[in-house]
Amino acid sequence: MTTFPLPLNVIFLKVGVYAIYLIIGIAFGYVLESSGFNKSTILAKQFYFKDLTVFKVFFTAIVAGMLLIFGAAAFGLLDYNLIWVNPTYLWSGIVGGLVMGVGFIIGGFCPGTSLTALATLKVDGIFFVAGGLFGIFVFSETIDEAPHFFNGSYFGRLTLMDLFDLPTGVVALLVTLMALFMFWGGEKLEDIYGGKDSSKAPKGRYIGAGVAVLGAIGLIAIGQPTNADRWNWIADERQAQLDNREVQIVPEELLHTMHDSKLNLVMLDVREEKDYNLFHITDADHVLPEEIPGMINEFIALPANSLFVIMSNDETRATEVWKYMVAESVPNVYILEGGLNNWVDIYATPYENEYCAGEKESPADDEFKYLLTSALGDHCPAAYPHLEDHEHVEYEPKIKMELKRAPSAGGCG
Repeated sequence: MTTFPLPLNVIFLKVGVYAIYLIIGIAFGYVLESSGFNKSTILAKQFYFKDLTVFKVFFTAIVAGMLLIFGAAAFGLLDYNLIWVNPTYLWSGIVGGLVMGVGFIIGGFCPGTSLTALATLKVDGIFFVAGGLFGIFVFSETIDEAPHFFNGSYFGRLTLMDLFDLPTGVVALLVTLMALFMFWGGEKLEDIYGGKDSSKAPKGRYIGAGVAVLGAIGLIAIGQPTNADRWNWIADERQAQLDNREVQIVPEELLHTMHDSKLNLVMLDVREEKDYNLFHITDADHVLPEEIPGMINEFIALPANSLFVIMSNDETRATEVWKYMVAESVPNVYILEGGLNNWVDIYATPYENEYCAGEKESPADDEFKYLLTSALGDHCPAAYPHLEDHEHVEYEPKIKMELKRAPSAGGCG
């Protein structure tokens, strides 16, 4: 059975994985240097349409990386949700792009190529890197002066698939065709302004273009794994956790967690709105199960100390949401054992009992069993019990925080 994602640390051990990273880094640096990207004079020519090698190399890398990433994801070898995607901050991103572009024109390097120049001891590369480091220092010292600008227009983990609501394969094909069109246009510009003759360029580039187009069409045919596919890949391990009650935490553990300032606790109440209005735990977010798929990117982008606790009236609906979220690689997801019915059983006070007209004789599966004469919401003691009243209750802790498996930051090549 395919393991999802491909466990490189198991196959190659930790030392082997670091060796792979080192080899990739050396190969990337070699490609940059052999392409002439350590020379600012060559890099600057692209702005005069005389030599568009930089444009061609990086767009080739984008297309190749895109096809390989989504191709591997389609066959279950790679978990796309664990790949770092730079969050989108629209206006500050536009300004940052303009600043970098101007710096590229003036200095002849981008951050990645300047490091290549530094590695080959180019004097201009050394000064460019020093200037970049100074700029990073100045930015870090002044960012708090305009937090609304830098942190505003936040769109999270936004991709072209999300923006245009198109399948991954269709977006891959459109990006590939756009790149090929721009390659063709770039060659024409080089012929006009650089005095080159594109007819003498290697014919193998047509083969590469054809392979890229066929690869994108293949992605359309194969598609990306559904949530059901992803669950099937991990079902043996995760279903065992459910059956062994490893992810169902008792109300006492949740109560203690609510008072743990080191954790970013996210409580998701997935019941119907009428039940949520009758009673819910303080700070629990009301989210319907059908809304969860649209929130996965937001969940994945949360800090590594984020802990998710799913709750319903009993456990049925919460369990289905748990299965969906863990299949989408959201870490640290747990279920409230016994749901809100169990919570009220334990933490109900005379205040709640005053509004309770009894219990339903035969409540349906995952139905709120209490008959309340008034909707309490979270305006009652049981919604946020005092920890000191239950501090000495013993329970078996089950929460084990998992460090994020995705990288925590990205960068420029």
